[in-house]
Amino acid sequence: MRRKPIELAAIATAAVPGLTPTAVSSAPDDPADFDAALLLDSEGKRWRVRSPRHAEASTRLETEFLVLRAFAPAVRAELPFLMPTVAGSVRLGTLSTFVYSHLSGTTRSVEELTSGPESLAREIGSALAAIHDLPRSLVSNADLPSYTPNEFRQRRLNELDQAATTGKIPAALLRRWEHAMEDVSLWRFNPSVVHGDLHEDNLLVEAGRVTAVTGWTDLRIGDPADDFAWLVASNEQDFVDAVLRAYTASRRDAPDQHLLRRAALSAEFALAQYLVKGLAASDQAMVSEAEGMLESLAGDIAEFGGQPISVEPLPPAGNQVASAPPAAAGTSTSGTGSAHRGPTANGSSVVTPAVTVAPVPVQPAVTVVPVPVQPAVHVAPIPAEPGQAVTANNGAKAAGAPGPEANEPESKGPDDTSTAAISVINVKQG
Repeated sequence: MRRKPIELAAIATAAVPGLTPTAVSSAPDDPADFDAALLLDSEGKRWRVRSPRHAEASTRLETEFLVLRAFAPAVRAELPFLMPTVAGSVRLGTLSTFVYSHLSGTTRSVEELTSGPESLAREIGSALAAIHDLPRSLVSNADLPSYTPNEFRQRRLNELDQAATTGKIPAALLRRWEHAMEDVSLWRFNPSVVHGDLHEDNLLVEAGRVTAVTGWTDLRIGDPADDFAWLVASNEQDFVDAVLRAYTASRRDAPDQHLLRRAALSAEFALAQYLVKGLAASDQAMVSEAEGMLESLAGDIAEFGGQPISVEPLPPAGNQVASAPPAAAGTSTSGTGSAHRGPTANGSSVVTPAVTVAPVPVQPAVTVVPVPVQPAVHVAPIPAEPGQAVTANNGAKAAGAPGPEANEPESKGPDDTSTAAISVINVKQG
């Protein structure tokens, strides 16, 4: 349920004892997550109220409260801008509303910022450098997220897989983003403290100066390019270059050469993240808006090429996976049907098939000449020696064939070993 500014003023009186509002107005904020208002009290002081619209937004405000408390006065004094200070909070059900002391300055649109003087670009660059040079201990002591370059790249790939399952991302964008995320040479950077939600609504400007930075809900150690995404999305290259020059001059560590490429990728991929967020919230208006922006981006890239995001050129469509002949019936293809992602010699990553199948050349037909079948053993008759005719005849009988003298009585010599020489005696009769 959306809260009106007058309702937020009433909530603020419960969060800050003694606060007596005399005037109230709406304040720019993220309308999908927060209701916000500016208050003027009886003493002429100004206050800002932020009320979450759902549990996730409430958690973000509570995280920001811990972040702001981690900024000791000594750390704040080193920054070229002011930061919010929490004056009080009140819990309504499961949601927490926070009241902050007012910060001077107003928000400007991207068009107003990019059309401003170059001194404003230098202010933004110096503010970014101051954030990225904050001590890492500030983040680690607050138990906030911290990512190495490879962990951050893998996190992006996981988010891409999640976005792909929606079926609402144009195939050309999925292919473009995956190629960039798998290009390992693009992800060589020194992690730093990152604001994480920097855009025009979180910068307060007055008299050509950045007076304050708000929205510290996503502070982390990660890729500094994320804080440049909103600038790259403006498509005002002269303004971006001016900001980058001031940023480079103010940073203690020189930025990596691919910072703006990753910033462009982050700006494009933010549309997919917006779509996933809308689907998770069952907000059809957000989903429709995200789909329209994604289709528009895909059309612009197809027509004009888009901003370069990969170090290695994107291969032409259809050349990433080599085609293989269909498997024969009954042949198992498990483990060979998916593509393998592997680095090339220069560090980039391309998609190659898991198994290369080459056709077997057909040999010319062989003329078969029949060969006469020879017996395995050649048997020659043994010539009969004198005095062995009877033995040979007996051999013929053993084989079942009658000899030439089959009707004559057999005579047995002294060396006869046939069983006929053995007398069989019936034991039962004996």
